[in-house]
Amino acid sequence: MAQPSILPLGDESQTIVAATAGQPECIQSELSLIPPDMSAFREPAIGIYLQELEGLLTQCRVALLMGAGCSKCAGVPLMDELTSIVSRRLNGTSLEVLTGVLEGFEGAPRCTIEDVMSEIVDLVAIAERRALRGAAAPTVSVNGTSFSSDLLGTALDDVKREIAKAIIDPSKNKHIETHRALIRTIHGTLRAGRASTFPHAVDYFTLNYDTLIEDALSLERITTVDGFQGGATGWWDVSLYQQQVASARVYKLHGSIDWCLCDDDILPRRIRDGVAVASRKDHLMIWPAATKYRETQRDPYAQLVSLMRRSLRPDASEIVLCICGYAFADEHINFELDRALRESNGRLTFVVFTSDDAPAGQLKLWNDDPLLSERVRIHANRGFFHASTAYSTEHDLPWWRFEVLTHLLSGHR
Repeated sequence: MAQPSILPLGDESQTIVAATAGQPECIQSELSLIPPDMSAFREPAIGIYLQELEGLLTQCRVALLMGAGCSKCAGVPLMDELTSIVSRRLNGTSLEVLTGVLEGFEGAPRCTIEDVMSEIVDLVAIAERRALRGAAAPTVSVNGTSFSSDLLGTALDDVKREIAKAIIDPSKNKHIETHRALIRTIHGTLRAGRASTFPHAVDYFTLNYDTLIEDALSLERITTVDGFQGGATGWWDVSLYQQQVASARVYKLHGSIDWCLCDDDILPRRIRDGVAVASRKDHLMIWPAATKYRETQRDPYAQLVSLMRRSLRPDASEIVLCICGYAFADEHINFELDRALRESNGRLTFVVFTSDDAPAGQLKLWNDDPLLSERVRIHANRGFFHASTAYSTEHDLPWWRFEVLTHLLSGHR
């Protein structure tokens, strides 16, 4: 029998143990709509840190970096869950490739479907290079079996397709009220204090393949630019990000379940599920967390990263980047964040929410760096850490959970 616990929703690195195990997905998803217990945030010191947070968000330009943990409350599987789902659904050669790659990670503390995709992308590149050089056997061995670049490419497309199916899954309800509540707060309550001084659009940098943030913005009638001309089906036009009329800009740094390549295009089209397109419809444009492939000009990744750099290097105004649901597992993104912080001339502040009890990994590096620690505010599971401030508690502070953070930003305690 499953042990009762709070279902963690804010960071993909958490192990999921829910008292609702075995219950229908709709029941589990609806539990995310129940207001969370906010009693942990009523300590005077915590209240001060929250007031400081509110001050930053009302007085500075705002951007958000959202990881997979921000989508869990809507019923979207985390990376570990996606790995299991895809492994169960694949068959034939694609399953053989997946199994071989996973076996290559034996002994690793963690391997997700993004690691698998990164590995396959690298293997495709090796096989293609061997073929280009005229090798007698232009193949790559995966766990003792040789595969051509075509077979590996097909396996990669199959993995992406199963990821998209798992995220879209019409049999499971997608509750996005938490996302809508965040949008109302960011563009309503908190915007009132900065509207005249900082009329800039809010930038949403998302690492998620799903469309939750775009859907929430549209449902709340927020004028949004996401890089596509047209409507539900559209084409990529990076110049749209320069428009001044938008209240929000969405940057999908890992691609999207509704992006694909068609015909001889080198940049994506957005095609909604159910729309039949004859050529290359199955070539979904979602990128793993670490691969050299996406740094090429064949996709909009380089353009998106360039726009992110520009956004996080303000000429005059202060900017606050809120980071939630992100486990700092993408080395490319971590590099860009570190670089932006070092080149911001003190005008960029990170507000980070993490499920770790104290700063660890990249966050510890920033917190220990005297040149950067003043610009990084870390809301950890067991305390608050900022420069010389290290306030620890004996109880959990689940502000890293997306729905708890949304409640806090909305003024609920």
